[in-house]
Parts: sequence; C-alpha cells; structure tokens
Amino acid sequence: MADCIRVPLILLVMCIFSLAHQVQGGENNGVGRLSAIGDNPANPAAGPGPGANQGAAERNQAAGASLSRRRSTGWKLSDEAVCREDLTRRCPKHSWNNNLAVLECLQDKKEESEIAADCNHLLWNYKLNLTTDPKFESVAVEVCKTTISEIKECAAEELGKGYLVSCLVDNRGNITDYQCNQYITKMASIIYSDFRLICGFMDKCREDINTLHCGSISTGEKDVHSQGEVIACLEKGLVREAEEQPGVHRIRDDCKKAIMRVAELSSDDFHLDRYLYLACRDDRERFCENTAAGEGRVYKCLFNHKFEDAMSERCREALTTRQKLIAQDYKVSYSLAKACKSDLRKYRCNVDANMPRAKETRLSYLLLCLEAAVHRGRVVSGECQGEMMDYRRMLMEDFSLSPEIVLHCRSEIENHCSGLHRKGRTLHCLMRVGRGDMELKRPGASFRTILMFISCCHRRES
Repeated sequence: MADCIRVPLILLVMCIFSLAHQVQGGENNGVGRLSAIGDNPANPAAGPGPGANQGAAERNQAAGASLSRRRSTGWKLSDEAVCREDLTRRCPKHSWNNNLAVLECLQDKKEESEIAADCNHLLWNYKLNLTTDPKFESVAVEVCKTTISEIKECAAEELGKGYLVSCLVDNRGNITDYQCNQYITKMASIIYSDFRLICGFMDKCREDINTLHCGSISTGEKDVHSQGEVIACLEKGLVREAEEQPGVHRIRDDCKKAIMRVAELSSDDFHLDRYLYLACRDDRERFCENTAAGEGRVYKCLFNHKFEDAMSERCREALTTRQKLIAQDYKVSYSLAKACKSDLRKYRCNVDANMPRAKETRLSYLLLCLEAAVHRGRVVSGECQGEMMDYRRMLMEDFSLSPEIVLHCRSEIENHCSGLHRKGRTLHCLMRVGRGDMELKRPGASFRTILMFISCCHRRES
C-alpha cells in the first residue's frame, strides 16, 4: 500500500453526497454536517497536474476559478453554468441537489452524446481536488469505524495521507458492515471511471498505455469520462500477449499486476468495470433485468447469454475479454473465488512449488485440482461445485477463453475445426483430431479430459 500514490480519497468523498440524499434528517446528524464539507473543497482551483496540456490547463484554471467563486455552504455542481445545459438535457431535476447523483448521471449518459468540454473539466477538477482535502479521512473513520477495527491492515495505516481509504477499497471484499460496504462500492464506481484516479495505476502503466496507443494521459486530449476504455485496451493487450499473437507488445510486470488488481476489485459489481458496463447496459436490461447487482451476479447472467443472437457484438466482446482475464486469474471471478476459497486452500490448489505463480492462478489448473479432489472422494462444498459447473460450461462453450489452446492449436483449428466456434464444438473437434474419437458422452468425463488437455498445454508452454 505504501508504495503507491493514494489518490482514491475521492471514494470517501462521494459517500457524503450519497448519505445526504439517502439519510433522513441528515442536516441534524453527524453525516449531514460532514456533507457540507463536500460542498466546500479545500483547494478547488488546482488543476489535474503536470499531465495536462496548456489548453487544458487554461480551461482547468477557469473551472477552478468557477469553483472558488462557489465556496459558500451548500454549493452544488448543478449551480455551475458550464454544466447547466448538459444537466438539463440529461439528468432528472430531482437529482440536481445531490452531487454524486449529478456525477453518476453525466458519466452514464456520456456514451449517448458529448458533454461540453468545460463541463468535463469542471467535473475533473472537482473530483481530483476533493481528494486533497484531509477532512475527508475523518469521515472514513466515522462511517467505517467497525470495519477499520476488523481489518488490521487498514487500522495500521497512517492517517492524514489518504492511505486509509485506499486500504478500504483494496479490502472491499472483506467489509461486512453494510453501510461502509455500500458507500465504498458506490464511490468506487466514480474512481474506476478514470484510470488516473486509481491508486498508482498511471505510474505503473504509463509506458504501456503509450506503446499500445490506449489513450491519452493528458486531461485535454481525451474525454476524462471515457477513460474506462484505457483499462479495457490494456486488458485486451494482456490477452493478446497470453495468446502470443504476432507482433504483440509485452506489458511490464508492474502494469500487469495493476491491470489484474483492478479486474479483481471490480469482480463483484459490473458497474465497476466501466467499459463493460457501458458496452452491456442495454443487454443487461434485455437479459438480466431482474438480476440484482453485486457478488458478480450480473456478470454471470450476461455470461450465460453471451451467445444469444440478440446479444450486441460490443457487449459480447467485452464479456469475452472479462472471461479471458478470469481464465488467467480465477480471482477475477468474485463468485468462484468466494465459493471455493476454503476448498482451494484445503486441497492446496493454489500453492504448487513446481509451477510459476502466473500458472497456478489459471482457472483450468485450479478446476483440474478441484476435479481431482472430487474424483478421489474428497469433500468439496456444494457452493464451490456449483461454481465449478458454471465455469466448466464457460470453458467448454468458447475455446478462445483458453490461451493455451489458441496458442498451440492454431493450425488444427484452421485446418480441421474451422467455423466451429460455439457451444463446445471446437474443443470436441480438437480432441477428436488429437486423440481420436474420445469418450465424450459423459459431461464430467468430457470436461475432465478437456482440463487435462489444457493442462498439457500449460506444461508445453512452460
């Protein structure tokens, strides 16, 4: 934690506005009084830092000056003239008194039409400068008091530097207090909308972002609310590297870890995967309207409908990228990691001294280990076995999710299995080509054989 720049104080900031909107009598309690802090950022005139170009800096200065003029109690984003037109056209009027609601509305509407540049810069300055106000850490101590005492790592963090909030975000999966978890999750959706607000991400991935042409690091060159595309671009680069596609750029190890960490932290709520959320909003309404967000439920619902004819191609592509990340590291699946945590530890499935760390987290390896435990008559929890079944189906339906097969079986796929891309037909074809007509009638036996096939590819790759 101490080695990165702790920018995500913004996370706690946003809960204040949410609290003011949700809690009755807010003006008469501690939360209501703290809400006023959020309306008066300590340093609203500061710009986004040295990454911005000169034109952007001038606009940021204007935006900051506008904020400075509005530092009276009860300041609202909706009061700013530069955002009024966008707000009027895009956001319901009942949301105007809640700064978090305004931010969420303008971000969610971004894909439908452009937001005025001056409004974008105002929002960027507002979010960034709130992160510098030390008052907000005291809010974290109050709202998440119980959680902080339960998570020793966070309790040990030095106050006054923003480390505490970053720690809470990193440990979101361990937060049991409902209010603390709800606020941290809601605020995280703001952070993950822009890679530059994710703790240390830009420092670790700057070189790869530029090499892969994933987008702009400077505020003025790219809309700050579409920066989820930058992370999506890096994720695709990671997938291409795993498949060893021609001319692939090898992403630096620090950046790889940062990419996978962001994927893990967004594994429970699809709103936090900004690119996928925007790509799949309509498909979510079409296929998963009654599926509540949280604990990875929307991801799984969309995965189950990935090959439906009515699924949009953009959403299908985003889902496939997410699945490929899960195939590389099982922790990117919240439901699998949670359901199988104790079984993986019990049967030492994620600790193998003979395999590199990158190999032992692969989905196929872990599933094969758990399958072996079941085969030997060991007890694996029903919840974990349910997750195993879901991911059996996922791997069997789409061969491209296993980079080992894509890498080592290209010629066989092209020469013998062309066009068989869905519902497991490619894998069955490859197994027939490689090993003759195998016993594929029993689903359990078929999947175990496929896992062994993929495991062989692991050893060849090593």
